[in-house]
Amino acid sequence: MKRTAFKMYLNEGQKSEYIKRHNEIWPELKKLLKEAGISDYSIFLDEETNTLFAVQKVSGTGNSQDLGQTEIVQKWWAYMKDIMKCNPDNSPISVPLEEVFYME
Repeated sequence: MKRTAFKMYLNEGQKSEYIKRHNEIWPELKKLLKEAGISDYSIFLDEETNTLFAVQKVSGTGNSQDLGQTEIVQKWWAYMKDIMKCNPDNSPISVPLEEVFYME
């Protein structure tokens, strides 16, 4: 199992709405993530910069960012585009992060 991490960017003043939407994550999206081998998925917020930091364990070959061709993920992106910095296709601007240290 590998770990992946990436950062995204929240729009100013959207912390509460972001938390609300993720607390109410759609069951079909959660099912898709689990079926893709994604687990132990956490997102943290740096409130000084509005930077979101995501980390997840993946048992498959990809990660959650590779599911963008699915209808449910495209629907989620459209739902989230008003509170995050996004690309023209509504996907969140996402920057992969290199792991430089790990302690088990």
